[in-house]
Amino acid sequence: MNPLGIIKNAIIKGGELLGMNTGLDSIIDDPRIALPADEVSRIRLAKRYYQNDLTPYKLINSYGERIDVPVQSLNITAEASRDLASLMFNEGCSIKINNDANAQLVLDNVLKQNNFIENCQRQLQRWLALGSGVIRPVVSNNQIKLSWASADQIFPLEVNSNDVNDICIAFRSSKTEGGQTIYYTLLEFHQWINGGYQITNELYRSTDPATTGAQVPLAMVDEYANLTPKITFQGNIHDQLFAFYRNPSDNNVNLSSPMGLALIDNCQSTVDALNRANTELFWEMKQGQRRIIVPESFLGKENLKGMPANAQNKFNPHPRMYDPDTMVYQVGYGLEDDTIKDVTSDIRVDEFDSLIQHYLSQFENQVGFSQGTFTATPSGIQTATEVVTNNSKTYQTRSSYLTQLEKTIKQLVKAIMSLASVPELFDNGQSLWSGNVDDLDISIDFNDGVFINKEQQRTDDLQVVTAGIMPKVQFLMRNYDLDENTAEQWVEQADEENAPTPSFDNMPLGSSDFETGDNDDQEETNTNTSNDDQSS
Repeated sequence: MNPLGIIKNAIIKGGELLGMNTGLDSIIDDPRIALPADEVSRIRLAKRYYQNDLTPYKLINSYGERIDVPVQSLNITAEASRDLASLMFNEGCSIKINNDANAQLVLDNVLKQNNFIENCQRQLQRWLALGSGVIRPVVSNNQIKLSWASADQIFPLEVNSNDVNDICIAFRSSKTEGGQTIYYTLLEFHQWINGGYQITNELYRSTDPATTGAQVPLAMVDEYANLTPKITFQGNIHDQLFAFYRNPSDNNVNLSSPMGLALIDNCQSTVDALNRANTELFWEMKQGQRRIIVPESFLGKENLKGMPANAQNKFNPHPRMYDPDTMVYQVGYGLEDDTIKDVTSDIRVDEFDSLIQHYLSQFENQVGFSQGTFTATPSGIQTATEVVTNNSKTYQTRSSYLTQLEKTIKQLVKAIMSLASVPELFDNGQSLWSGNVDDLDISIDFNDGVFINKEQQRTDDLQVVTAGIMPKVQFLMRNYDLDENTAEQWVEQADEENAPTPSFDNMPLGSSDFETGDNDDQEETNTNTSNDDQSS
């Protein structure tokens, strides 16, 4: 055994002496976790559908043998979650703290360093498919980093269908040690205990991927060596240091579970039927290739390699008559020498296409998408404008999902600012921000440009401005994405340029300008008269 292996074994044995060898067959065996086993199974099944990891069909071939037929899946759950994620969140989303400029600078820096916009859309797709997700900020090397987890890594510590305040997040990794694959699981517990917020880190080691294993010191894995086993915040933390997301639909599978319902949960039978129809169409196409049965005499021995010797002896040896890549001709035993039969079967494309469209339509209804999202309606695939015009289910579904996502992002902002306000977490002993998290005015704009016709909105808003109901500053901010200061400058400059120019035609008689003009004329008249007198 190499020196590193000896040291690690010594650490494990030391942990056993300290009572750290508590074994967990499964994470939910920990008494602190309140997630039932059937919920774990439900989430694992949803993950398999999302990963397109489906059990092959057992079918019987022409010889009565049971064979495995791979599922030709359309992976509609991944496609639906991807489409919904792109409608919900895009690069146009803005997260603002309206009443604290310093907090905004800290937040912008954290989001930029963690590439939040790109990662959120990608992780959101997985959250939608599995039903739940978590973001948790952590201070590492004097920077606030964001870690993401999906439903299969989340284990609530209390049975409360209203909210999740205490949680366990699992992070799984594997390493090769001494030629053997070792599986490590880091369990991160977030708990409110005696008025304080406590985070506990525990590491488990196993040689079996199906079990969690025995608890070992954090130093067993280099990435976790600097983690504090337990840290408690007293008084300076008032909000949970993680943001929990769950799909808006009620968890009708387990009414007491706080976990969100996966996209597949209420439409599994429809997806199974859809995949079965697509699989049978695939095999219909494969078996529908051109096939012509010919007598044995049409083929020579050298064309029949791999056949039994007694079968090859039935053929007269002669040179190849066909391209060896030809798969059209097949031997028909017992046929007359002049008999040729075309046994090509028709492919029932129209029948299978109608069946697939039927199940796709059912899937659209069950997950809350408008008709025409995945299927072709009589008017064709609908555009985004048509979706809004028709008051579509897709728009309504998106709105309900956005409510949950907005709540999650606001929780994340509060968690980030809570960590930023704790000076002990940074090497220089200075916090990144000082303030009251509860006083922050957080607003999120998801940029509804996908659904809103901007030109129509601008036209409608202009009519409201003309009627004197909407301020010009709000009109510019809403339709041209200007901040308030820039919009006010636009309005002020426009007012100056459009100020009326004085006109003599509209001035009343007796004004100073007219009087000045009369005096000038009088002086010119007097001058002319004086010159005339001198001439005389």
